[in-house]
Amino acid sequence: MQRRSTGWIGALTGISLAMLAVAQPGAAAAVTRSEYCSRLGLQLDGAIQTKADPGANAREIAEATALQDKANRFCAEHKQAQGIRTLANALKLLGVTPVDLNQ
Repeated sequence: MQRRSTGWIGALTGISLAMLAVAQPGAAAAVTRSEYCSRLGLQLDGAIQTKADPGANAREIAEATALQDKANRFCAEHKQAQGIRTLANALKLLGVTPVDLNQ
């Protein structure tokens, strides 16, 4: 009987240690695709406002805004990967490097 209880205690200890290793304090949480859509959308909003100064290329701003609308639809339809790519393309069109949240 004692062998069985020792085995269970060992198994529970191993599981506990594994859980502690996974959830270490101070470790950055992974960014979800939905969050990435939101953050790139905010970055694009700022880039469009910055580029909207007099003398800016109105065609590029219009194209970036159209891409942003398309990306927002993708993100809302749970097609975040397509939305992220579209937002990144809109940012690149304006000459802005998209933020990399994985760094």
